[in-house]
Amino acid sequence: MSDHVHVEVLTKPGCHLCAEALATTEAACAEFGLSYTETNIENDAALLTQFAEEIPVLRINGTVRDFWKFDPARLRRLLAEATGPSAGR
Repeated sequence: MSDHVHVEVLTKPGCHLCAEALATTEAACAEFGLSYTETNIENDAALLTQFAEEIPVLRINGTVRDFWKFDPARLRRLLAEATGPSAGR
């Protein structure tokens, strides 16, 4: 199931919250054997317009699940739900 989980962190350069969010995401994804992608919103006008004031943003399978400060416990719970036996049903 975890092969179908796409974890993405929307960021922009110079954002201290983004650095913290990436570290939290990296640690949590490692626990679940998942990778994640980082997307710089400055390279996408639509993302920049939509998320300029909410960076960083966590998306799991395309759905916004968190922004600004990522709580490690919440992130682990979200990943457990996304990779669990009923995920994708």
